Amino acid sequence: MNIGSQGEKKARTYLEQHGLIFKASNVRYRFGELDLIMRDDQYWVFVEVKFRSNARFGGAISAVSTKQMARIRLAADHYLQQQKIDAPCRFDVIAIDNDEIQWLKAAF
Repeated sequence: MNIGSQGEKKARTYLEQHGLIFKASNVRYRFGELDLIMRDDQYWVFVEVKFRSNARFGGAISAVSTKQMARIRLAADHYLQQQKIDAPCRFDVIAIDNDEIQWLKAAF
């Protein structure tokens, strides 16, 4: 299992422990990818997972670019349309630096 997969597994477990329900992972489109898709009550939650083994370059939290946020929004919109889902959604970030997990709800 590669580092990215390990990070996503940790993030999924963490979110499930906090009451979210897993729906899908690694949903890919030519214009973007969705790491995790979860449900939190009525919200569909699109989770970007960032993992860093050290914080030399600002750590995991600083690794989400504006361009990447736009691609995630586009992919989420496409997913909702494709699945015929009409519900509120939000975009969260799980940042994992070594074993420390930060959960940013409604990050963008």
